[in-house]
Parts: sequence; C-alpha cells; structure tokens
Amino acid sequence: MSKTIFITGASKGFGRIWTEAFLERGDKVAATARNTETLADLAAQYPDTLLPIQLNVNDRAASFTAVNRAAAHFGSLDVVINNAGYGLFGAIEETSEQQARDQIETNVFGLLWVTQAAIPVMRAQGGGHILQVSSVLGVATLPVLGLYNASKWAVEGLSETLASEVKDFGIKVTIVEPNGFSTDWGGASAFHTEANPLYEDVKASLYAGLTPDTIGKPEATAEAILKVVDEENPPLRIFLGKVGFPWLSQVYADRLATWEEWKEVADAAHGHATV
Repeated sequence: MSKTIFITGASKGFGRIWTEAFLERGDKVAATARNTETLADLAAQYPDTLLPIQLNVNDRAASFTAVNRAAAHFGSLDVVINNAGYGLFGAIEETSEQQARDQIETNVFGLLWVTQAAIPVMRAQGGGHILQVSSVLGVATLPVLGLYNASKWAVEGLSETLASEVKDFGIKVTIVEPNGFSTDWGGASAFHTEANPLYEDVKASLYAGLTPDTIGKPEATAEAILKVVDEENPPLRIFLGKVGFPWLSQVYADRLATWEEWKEVADAAHGHATV
C-alpha cells in the first residue's frame, strides 16, 4: 500500500535519494526545497505523485502552510521526514554569533516548526510516523563541529521527548543517526568559520581520521529508510552506516565507567542517606 510522505531538504543528498526511492515504488511525496527548480526533473517524471513545495524551514508560518498544503493535496500524511539541515565546521572559539544562531535556527527550530505542524494533522487522522534526521554526532561528538554537535543533541532530546508525548495519538517517532556519508554535507553545503591557526592540529587530526572506509555511500541508505517507514513498530533510534554502533558502544562504555567511578560522590550529593 502506497504511503504519503512529506520530506524537507529534498533537493540534494539524502533528501533527494529518499524522495526518488519513494516515488519509484509508487508513494506520493510532498518534497520541499528552498529552490523547487532542483526538483523539476522529478516533477516532470512523476506529475501525479510528486508535489514540490518551496520552503525555508526557518519560517514557522511557511512550515505550517507547507505541511497543511501537502495534507490537503494528498488527503493524508503517513510520514514526515525532517531532513533539512547543514553542517558548520569550525572550532567553538572561532564561531561567530550569527553562525551559531543560524546553525541552531535551521537544524533545531526548522525541525521543530515542521514537527509542530505535523502533529495535529497526524492526530486528526489517527496516527503517523515522524522521522527526525539526527546524526551519530547527536550521541557523541567530534571536534571542530561543536555547534553542529549541539544542534543534533538538541534534536535527540526533543525527539525522544516527542515520542513519549504523542504515542497515545498513534504517532511514532524515529531518530535517524547517520555516520559520515559522501553527500555534499561536508562540501558545497557546509559552512566554515574563519580559521584560527591555533586549531590547525585539531582539524588535521579530525580530517586524517576520515578514511574512505568510514564514509558511507548515500544511495545505500534508501533501502533502510523504506524498511523503517514500512515497519509497524519502528525503532526510536537507528544508525545509518557501520561506524555508529562500534563507536557509540565504546563511548557509552566509557561514560558508564566514569559514572561508576564517581558514583559515591554523586550519591552523597543527593543529601539523603543511601537506603
């Protein structure tokens, strides 16, 4: 049975790949982009099942209009995918106020506005599925991506809370956590701070660790996304790529070890005798 999909950031990268995968199998897709000309070829190929919508997710009113337009056009919205976002590369000290605000504005508030617009639509129809595109960097961090890390940690907290709030409406939430992929996220779509030479070694160390084997092929993610949206009981979280699980397993082992080491100090800070 075909589904109706609303996806942001559909002009390139994951958004474009997933949009094509949905359309190829017969789903109906409302695909948003800042410039809908980037979707012109798909619109010509799928005139009845693709609805291109111009949208800057930073505009809350426009986000509500876009979601409601898609729901009215197709009659329902089974799946909403918050994919729009970008990476800001630079040390925290290097980051300007405007760069910091813009990163959070798009990656967090843009996602929030679309999510808020989708909830009443899905509640009225008795259910739905919201996919929030986070990152492995929403669970652990790498240097030189501090504001991006912060934005995805915010997405994680917001989305986990959302899942507990809307489950009784029949709305399911999945947080998608890709590792690095060869999209233009780190290229043409990326923003960079003004470099401070004091951080050259930190940056060099980071980039040296990005070997071809650690970078996934974005086209390979489509099958996983199709499986997630078709799943009756989808996961709250899913990694995309083979890097996340072993890396985050070690990160959590290290965190647990530290918490255990400091447990007596933590317990004493509670202020009551241990039972």
